[in-house]
Amino acid sequence: MPKNSKVTQREHSNEHVTESVADLLALEEPVDYKQSVLNVCGEAGGKQKAAEEELDAEDRPAWNSKLQYILAQIGFSVGLGNIWRFPYLCQKNGGGAYLVPYLVLLIIIGIPLFFLELAVGQRIRRGSIGVWHYVCPRLGGIGFSSCIVCLFVGLYYNVIIGWSIFYFFKSFQYPLPWSECPVIRNGTMAVVEAECEKSSATTYFWYREALDISNSISESGGLNWKMTLCLLVAWSIVGMAVVKGIQSSGKVMYFSSLFPYVVLACFLVRGLLLRGAVDGILHMFTPKLDKMLDPQVWREAATQVFFALGLGFGGVIAFSSYNKQDNNCHFDAALVSFINFFTSVLATLVVFAVLGFKANIMNEKCVVENAEKILGYLNSNVLSRDLIPPHVNFSHLTTKDYAEMYHVIMTVKEDRFSALGLDPCLLEDELDKGTGLAFIAFTEAMTHFPASPFWSVMFFLMLINLGLGSMIGTMAGITTPIIDTFKVPKEMFTVGCCVFAFFVGLLFVQRSGNYFVTMFDDYSATLPLTVIVILENIAVAWIYGTKKFMQELTEMLGFRPYRFYFYMWKFVSPLCMAVLTTASIIQLGVTPPGYSAWIKEEAAERYLYFPNWAMALLITLIVVATLPIPVVFVLRHFHLLSDGSNTLSVSYKKGRMMKDVSNLEENDETRFILSKVPSEAPSPMPTHRSYLGPGSTSPLESSGNPNGRYGSGYLLASTPESEL
Repeated sequence: MPKNSKVTQREHSNEHVTESVADLLALEEPVDYKQSVLNVCGEAGGKQKAAEEELDAEDRPAWNSKLQYILAQIGFSVGLGNIWRFPYLCQKNGGGAYLVPYLVLLIIIGIPLFFLELAVGQRIRRGSIGVWHYVCPRLGGIGFSSCIVCLFVGLYYNVIIGWSIFYFFKSFQYPLPWSECPVIRNGTMAVVEAECEKSSATTYFWYREALDISNSISESGGLNWKMTLCLLVAWSIVGMAVVKGIQSSGKVMYFSSLFPYVVLACFLVRGLLLRGAVDGILHMFTPKLDKMLDPQVWREAATQVFFALGLGFGGVIAFSSYNKQDNNCHFDAALVSFINFFTSVLATLVVFAVLGFKANIMNEKCVVENAEKILGYLNSNVLSRDLIPPHVNFSHLTTKDYAEMYHVIMTVKEDRFSALGLDPCLLEDELDKGTGLAFIAFTEAMTHFPASPFWSVMFFLMLINLGLGSMIGTMAGITTPIIDTFKVPKEMFTVGCCVFAFFVGLLFVQRSGNYFVTMFDDYSATLPLTVIVILENIAVAWIYGTKKFMQELTEMLGFRPYRFYFYMWKFVSPLCMAVLTTASIIQLGVTPPGYSAWIKEEAAERYLYFPNWAMALLITLIVVATLPIPVVFVLRHFHLLSDGSNTLSVSYKKGRMMKDVSNLEENDETRFILSKVPSEAPSPMPTHRSYLGPGSTSPLESSGNPNGRYGSGYLLASTPESEL
């Protein structure tokens, strides 16, 4: 090499140098691109591989162990939705019959796409922006849309953690503050709060004490200072957990991912010992087969699969990008999917066992109250004692005796029965009451537990940890691709994201904030997420090529994945998702979006449609989340935005060369790869594809110089372009 070469001049310098490939290697002999691995150190293959792995480890963080990685994926996928949304959907959509569409969609959509995201993240070793830019530059907007959806979800998801924090601290008292209605004292008189008396103690505490909710989304009502403080605590916890990336969040996962299973196991054992637990479990698993044919059930099952596995968020890709390339991500996909489903079923057993206990208590209370009404009617001669079966004993009245007496009175007094105001007191009616809100149904059941504060503390601590695990994955879906792409300082950017999200999240801690949570949860994230997952599937299966992807998976894993995945990725999954997306759009058109509002004066819920301004906001959120996809497509289709194919240069530091990003002309790159003159290239390569074959051997390795052609042991770092 000439003496005035930049490499010769700074061979022993510690300063970071970046120069064009043309300047560095212009005098080199042509190199066969099929054999080259950009290695110029001239060492043996084993040493070369070790050096590559060492340099790659320096460039990108890695999980401390396989267990830490698996716990991170479990923590991200298993969240608050497994604890109350899945049981709620089971109850709403036919009990055990709901498990059929859920399992079918989990197998044909969930597991294949979860495996796909794990594989592309591990293979390309970048966040969602870098992954989809590499797979198909024109669909590079998928990564940006994933970041936006993660932001939307993170904004309201951390509010739910804030709710859990509020209930957690309120649990350290006996009796629990939501076990009884508050009493208002006016001089010598004591009156029960009217709103509480009309509803229930737990319902009142949730809507009035916790949320202090307004009557509609149009009534802001100002900030709820208690929830604002809890939101600040929630973002502080999340920020501390993710500020150092996987170095900090990986350690948190050991507790946040495992502790919920300890609590669930304790609740299951305690729940099964409660009176009426079997009634609740049987009610849950009794299938209503007509629900299986309802398209709405299938659509909700698909949405639950997406959210349960974290598909489309970018968190799965981010976590897998910190893996070694020989990691068995196929096993990981099957394991995490099974644990996720097992957790949902386990949580459903716990919920319905506890709710079965609660239903029996409430049913007995109903019988006592209505028996007192009947006694009053008997004493006032409104009802004849001949209507009461002789074996009925009012001092020890069973639900069976009351049901018999109820039917006799209803038959004889058919014309005036409604005026009596008697309730049927059916156990099934109590079991059918909603399980959608863990802050109402489950908290009420816990008030009847012995040592109820202990169980309440455990329950809400479990919810905080479940939410934290999911939030760590959601934040990774935002920070990892941005840091990979724009090289921003990790700590500063992460803290900035948390501060920004806290201030935007104040929208959700207004008195009307719960209605905005409904908007974001039910509408603004669901449709964009479905579009993202469809395009991910299409990008890999139809643009990059399923056969090529399967071959690269074979090289990466050491075995060929089942043929099942080929047909799922290529045909079944995209077709099913297209049908489900169409059904979602039709559903939005047929049934205008709305929310359940709590009306203070009525002490009851009422379904209201979103006003025009809220609909405009909802549409704007959906457009913003999906807009990067068509924008990036148009810009790259008309060459208004570079696809990054001609951005290769070499930077070297302390005796090593590493790829870096700079603007290099196409001719310069071609000359570097193949020869001094572009026309000498044996064959052109696609502009966004790699010119290097993985694992190939460079002719330079046979050089007699032990230190390589340049005598300084330079080694180019591996990058996604040379690995996939």
